Amino acid sequence: MTSSPALSVLDLVPVRTDQTSADAVAATLTLARTADELGYHRYWLAEHHNMPGIASTNPPVIIAMLAAATSRIRVGSGGVMLPNHAPLVVAEQFALLEAAYPGRIDLGIGRAPGTDPVTSYALRHGAGGVTDEAVSRFPEYVDNILTMMEPSGAALSVAGRRHTLRATPVATSVPSIWLLGSSDYSARLAAEKGMPYVFAHHFSGSGTAEALELYRSTFRPSPELAEPRTFLTVNAVVAESSEEAERRALPNLLMMVALRTGQPLGPQLLVEEAEKVELPEPHRALVAAMRDRWVIGSAEQARSQVAELAAAYAVDEVMVHPVAAAHVGTDPAGSPAREETLRLLAEPGRS
Repeated sequence: MTSSPALSVLDLVPVRTDQTSADAVAATLTLARTADELGYHRYWLAEHHNMPGIASTNPPVIIAMLAAATSRIRVGSGGVMLPNHAPLVVAEQFALLEAAYPGRIDLGIGRAPGTDPVTSYALRHGAGGVTDEAVSRFPEYVDNILTMMEPSGAALSVAGRRHTLRATPVATSVPSIWLLGSSDYSARLAAEKGMPYVFAHHFSGSGTAEALELYRSTFRPSPELAEPRTFLTVNAVVAESSEEAERRALPNLLMMVALRTGQPLGPQLLVEEAEKVELPEPHRALVAAMRDRWVIGSAEQARSQVAELAAAYAVDEVMVHPVAAAHVGTDPAGSPAREETLRLLAEPGRS
């Protein structure tokens, strides 16, 4: 590539074995400020529920905190799992965020529940529906959000009378709305509706090229978007040496192995704790396969890997998920290894 891609950040607000939830949120606030200072383009929060190692249960709440703590960077969801929520609630939350921080809010929407079936049922039961129905009505719910966020709102006919439903009373702008996915379903839907789209390369690692090609080749222009718009997500660990980067990557690799093999999940291990774990041979192969899809290395190595990924998938933006773990003795309210990943990955002079 002749030029470096724009860099953005995805954050799951990880909770380590040495942290409380308050510590994890404090670390994320510092990480967001670091990304803002370094010139990163956007900062997205994922939605996960009932997981002991992840504190990003409520993206709109954290987005409000991070937008208030930063000055320039776009802040958004990567994403809100729409089957868990009533569309009006999501529209109201992000319309209000956009009103408070105009031009800085992104709403990324996903179709997966982001949790186990029991928690998913509890979420939807409280929202007045069931998960299966919400998933099947996903395209309708996306349309509802798009319409309700417009300043003119949505027109509903009830008992022969016309009612206007708006996400916020006097909107002057709307957030940027993206569809997210790890299969071809959302790629097709985003193309059909003329919306920007992101494939979860950091989570899936396979099918990325096919999903992006499907999106680009079937894209239908819309009033909001004339051409396909997408970027790439990738897990990243960057350190002063490649050896140290490999050490810091191990705890998150072990967590992903546990997730993929149905083992109990816990808080993220510290580096020294992870190095004591004995993996069975089949799991070692899984670790190696996942590791090959991540960006891991020194600053020079990592920048080269990011540029190669951007070129391979023809994107001008890469969203890094900094998964560098902490060492024993790290301040619980900080995540210096994740901050170093962002600092070393940023081009000299980018800040």
